[in-house]
Amino acid sequence: MPQKKPLESNVNANSYVVGVDFGTLSGRAVVVRVHDGAELGSAVHEYAHRVIEHRLPGSDVRLGPDWALQSPQDWIDVLKIAVPRAIAAAGVAPEEVAGIGTDFTACTVLPTTADGTPLCFETPAEPHAWPKLWKHHAAQPHADRINDLAARRGESWLPRYGGKISSEWEFAKGLQVLEEAPDVYARAERWIEAADWIIWQLTGVESRNICTVGYKGIFQDGSYPSEEFLAELNPGFAGFVGKLATGEVGDKVNGTTVAPLGGLAGRLTAQAAEWTGVPEGVAVAVGNVDAHVTAAAADAVAPGQMVAIMGTSTCHIMPSDQLAEVPGMCGVVRDGIVPGLWGYEAGQSAVGDIFAWFVDNFVSDSDHERLTALAEQQAVGEHGLVALDWFGGNRSVLVDHNLSGVIVGQTLATKPEDVYRAIIESTAFGARMIVETFEKSGVPVQEFVVAGGLLKNRFLMQVYADVLRRPLSVIGSDQGPALGSAIHAAVAAGAYPGIEEAAAAMGKRTEAAYVPDEARADAYDRLYAEYRRLHDFFGDGRMLHTLRAIRNEASA
Repeated sequence: MPQKKPLESNVNANSYVVGVDFGTLSGRAVVVRVHDGAELGSAVHEYAHRVIEHRLPGSDVRLGPDWALQSPQDWIDVLKIAVPRAIAAAGVAPEEVAGIGTDFTACTVLPTTADGTPLCFETPAEPHAWPKLWKHHAAQPHADRINDLAARRGESWLPRYGGKISSEWEFAKGLQVLEEAPDVYARAERWIEAADWIIWQLTGVESRNICTVGYKGIFQDGSYPSEEFLAELNPGFAGFVGKLATGEVGDKVNGTTVAPLGGLAGRLTAQAAEWTGVPEGVAVAVGNVDAHVTAAAADAVAPGQMVAIMGTSTCHIMPSDQLAEVPGMCGVVRDGIVPGLWGYEAGQSAVGDIFAWFVDNFVSDSDHERLTALAEQQAVGEHGLVALDWFGGNRSVLVDHNLSGVIVGQTLATKPEDVYRAIIESTAFGARMIVETFEKSGVPVQEFVVAGGLLKNRFLMQVYADVLRRPLSVIGSDQGPALGSAIHAAVAAGAYPGIEEAAAAMGKRTEAAYVPDEARADAYDRLYAEYRRLHDFFGDGRMLHTLRAIRNEASA
């Protein structure tokens, strides 16, 4: 682990910062000491509405296939409940808190009025008025049209996203609202990432952070897609960029204000101070994405350090001093992880979600720990299976959320632990596909660092090391995104001159915590070759798209 650097700031060495991580099912707050990153207290608030997938809260309004929404009230409740509890658990005085930083899932985006009021507060029976969670994939047809048109027109921004815009991103979801609920679209004066909306609630200042603007908002080289492009998609979509109104923080580029990561978004308002128990006027850092902020928590902000944040899904992010076109990447953004470097993102739409799906639906007399123990006893390939990790669609490198999972090789002798091991291996194969695609494109991966909730499964980590044929480093915190947000808060509060210095002092990781076994790695090479064959065969989507269409028609 790198040598920790001493604190160099006017902030008291005994000051503290709060990091707040807004996840898929819950929000958590952690109180961190500024000078060394020690985590002194934390608290979790489970969302009352969790993920809204089947019907709207308090109504009979049903949602269609591939919908996933959230409630803004759940996010506010995190500020009201988790933050005060974390401060109490840490045993620090509120006046000792120097700053607050936040992170969010992305692209989680919502329509609001000009003053930031979510439209779902006004029309709760309208599905499109609610925030669309990152894993809302019902906008895939709209993403397909965006991609087809951009390719035909030769739009210069398309290669920056690996050749395809995801259905998870802002423009596809916005186009879906326009075409399926034009009244909601007309009332939406703002279309804003939750990462920026929560900062608006904390500071009273509307801003747009460079991370979500770049990765999710197609903002490249100082501009969004042109009005002409948007009008060709749909004449009513021509003015969409006007709903991405920008705030007062950062530098204006072609009329757009973009806030830099680690920057000061504003100061805590009296209302937010009442919610959190933190004094009014405390520094609030510019918003960020949960995956990208975790790089600082792992002190992995140098070129070639790929951080895989493994939970319900996996997001792979990596700084680099090189700009390249990587097929199927989610995006490459200047200053998107740390200022001064290109930030790359790729990902897998479902990882932990796949394991949970299998256990919850097919293994009533067992659990993850028991299945893991049984699977671990097997030799590589003993189950005779290979699977595709597309149960939540494919984010990278095919960028197609209408793809679905495949398991090949099952017989009457196949046991639950066989399938469980095969789907674990499938996610590792998907990660290897991403790493190899980056390296073939001239962007080397020097170190693979793992963070996230799945770190607790040691067997899973060893499988990844064996499949990737490289050591795995691991983050030294169970609260990676929240710690990363706290580190950004320390920078915004003036404790450190930049993210790199703060990460070196406050971040932590263990290098080469898992190393590959050569014999198992050789055996996995054979299975990976079969994964690649399946990947290429089913990746054109002809069969899987047809099956999904039949399902949707039958369930309509």
